[in-house]
Parts: sequence; structure tokens; C-alpha cells
Amino acid sequence: MTTSHQLPRRSFLGRAALGIAAAQLASIVPAFAQSAGTGSVKRLEPLKSIEAGSLSVGYFEAGPADGAPVILLHGWPYDIHMFVDVAPLLAAAGFRVIVPYLRGYGTTRFLSADTPRNGQQSAVAVDIIALMDALKIKTATVAGCDWGARTACIMAALWPERVKALVSVSGYLIGSQEAGKTPLPPQAELQWWYQYYFATERGRAGYEKNRHDFAKLIWQLASPKWNFDAATFERSAVAFENPDHVAITVHNYRWRLGLADGEAKYQALESRLAKAPVIGVPTITLEGDANGAPHPESRAYAKKFSGRYEHRLVSGGIGHNLPQEAPEAFAKAVVDVARG
Repeated sequence: MTTSHQLPRRSFLGRAALGIAAAQLASIVPAFAQSAGTGSVKRLEPLKSIEAGSLSVGYFEAGPADGAPVILLHGWPYDIHMFVDVAPLLAAAGFRVIVPYLRGYGTTRFLSADTPRNGQQSAVAVDIIALMDALKIKTATVAGCDWGARTACIMAALWPERVKALVSVSGYLIGSQEAGKTPLPPQAELQWWYQYYFATERGRAGYEKNRHDFAKLIWQLASPKWNFDAATFERSAVAFENPDHVAITVHNYRWRLGLADGEAKYQALESRLAKAPVIGVPTITLEGDANGAPHPESRAYAKKFSGRYEHRLVSGGIGHNLPQEAPEAFAKAVVDVARG
């Protein structure tokens, strides 16, 4: 484990909280329904929905209604079940846990057919602020992976008064179209092959036709040592059947390369993000020791966090989908930073 501006160590409290969570898990199992038949897997059910901004957001909620709020944000191509083992641990530890489907996933839908299917980074962050407003959540600990980590970082940078603390897998992920113009070393460019694929109409059509197998390939490449079974993947694959999933995915990657425009209403936010603002809220960043997805080195972003900060390397063949592959380590990070 490497550290920088280390958070006060409350390892005993952290272990105690998770120990309580594990001990109490049996009492909350009914909220995490089991699918029937061979190869059954836990599901985050039942789902709720609420109108927030331009969306009807589908989300899962667990834990006491008066608990300290924690919002867990998934990435691409994953879904809320990235946190299927994290959510019950945090709920049992007394947190109010909210796990929303991002725009273009699962049961989340646009309220209007006329709303642009925009996947740019600030739009996704605005969605979650709108969700907090709709749920009357003033401040929350926000934690995520992949697109979810980027969204959490953006929220902490632009709306620090709404973010009590932050957990981000792979650290500081805020980008810009200008930064996207900088060439990377060949090996790094190779890891981004799908970004260039999506830049073509063949790529858009290919993802539309093969999104199931495409997502499974990304899972395998990003987490080469994670031996997930078919039932685990199929549980998440359902979320990619959202009617806006392909449009949101393709626009996100094209926007990053400057090949697609964003919406004018987000330009002021993007201008602020293009300056790579420092994040001042208490933060723990996490990295798996076998992450096969493109990701920065921890030393490259340590100075982007000016508040209480710690970086943790999670060992044991842990890949990109750290919350699902190492749920206890992720949950402990949330408990430690939220109660630090």
C-alpha cells in the first residue's frame, strides 16, 4: 500500500464496522433477492425510480433512511451489480446506500425523446446532483469505479459542498477534449482500441449488434484474473439493453476525442474541468494489482487531492472492477473516509 497525506488510521473502527456488517448481513438478505435455479446470483432488488433532472432514474436503496448517505456509481460496461456485495456491507454498517443506474443503463430513462443522448462527463455528473436534489440529500459520500469514479471526482471538484468524502478507483479521472488530443505511448493507445472503434460508424453498428459479447470481452481484458461465471455477467448484461445505451456509450468516447459536440449548457462546467481542478474533500483512491484497463499511475495524480488523502493498492489479482472483485476492501475504504 502506498500513501500520501495519509488519512488518520482508524483501522480498528473500520474493521469493527465491517465486522458488524458481516455479522448483520443475514438480517438484510431479504432485501437482496436471490434468483432461482442453478447458478443463482444475488440481485440488488427491489428497484425504485424517481424523476431527477432530465431522467427517470432507476436505483437501488438499502440501509436506514436516516443513515449517512453513500452514493455508489458504476462504470462502463458494468451496472449497479458492481456493488452487489458492497451495498449490503455498507447498509449493515448504518449507511443509507443509493446505487443508481447511470443514463443509458438499466431502468433509467430520459423523460423526453427530444433530449440529446449525451454521454459527456459533466452531463453524467449533473444527473447525480439532480438525483441528490430529488432525494433531498444535501451531502453524501460518493464512491465509484470507471465512469462512476470520473463522475464522483467531477462532483467533488465542482460541487464540494455536496460531497462529504470521495472513494475513486484509479484516482483522478477528470479529462477534457483538449487533453484527449495528446498522443499516448503505443502500448497505452492499444489499450484504448475500443475508443477508436467507436469513432467509426462500423464501430457504432458493431456495438449495437454485439454489445453482449463486446461487454464480456471488456470484462475479460480489464480483469484478466477475475474468473466471473456466466450468471454473474448475464445479471449485468441486461442493463445494456437500455434503448439509449449504445448512443450514450458512443457519444461519450467520440466526445472525448473531439469528434462529437457536447451541449452548450454544459460548456461552462467543461471549461472548469479542463483546468484539472484540485479536489479538496477527504479522499481514498484505490487500485487493483491486476487492472488490465487503461489507468494512470497513482503517483501521477496524488497532488490532485489537497485534503486528507490516502492511496491503497489492493492485491490478490484484483482487476478493473475492484468493487465487485474486492468488495470488502472497497467497503472499508468508504467506511474509513466517511467516518475519518
